[in-house]
Amino acid sequence: MVTFESTVDLLKSAEMTYANMRSYYQYYGVDWQADTIKQKIASLKNIDILSDGRIIGAIRLESSDDCCYLRDLQVIDSYQNKGVGGLALNEVKRLAIGSGANILRLKVFKMSPAYHLYKRLNFLIEQEDDKFYHMACHL
Repeated sequence: MVTFESTVDLLKSAEMTYANMRSYYQYYGVDWQADTIKQKIASLKNIDILSDGRIIGAIRLESSDDCCYLRDLQVIDSYQNKGVGGLALNEVKRLAIGSGANILRLKVFKMSPAYHLYKRLNFLIEQEDDKFYHMACHL
């Protein structure tokens, strides 16, 4: 059973993100480490994704006016392609609506398979650059 809780250990969460994203950072020449990620996420709403009490992922949100930004959605390798990302996005949408947002925005590396999940769940590309798709979903 997948559940969601506020993150207690930001460094552990940052280390999971670094482990998941390392290949993208290397490919695009992004010089981030777990400590840098921890600093960047400290001001965000951080939520752990759990399966039977075990942390298997993370959600990071930032709200502004009528918009919610999904800054990060991570699921560890052994739980990918098992529906966890879809469940997490449903939770993100619920939280976004609860915060008064009517649009949810994110950016995803173009080479990330997560792009297909976002597209399947009604996110549309608003713009793109050499690394990212900037996507949005109306709530």
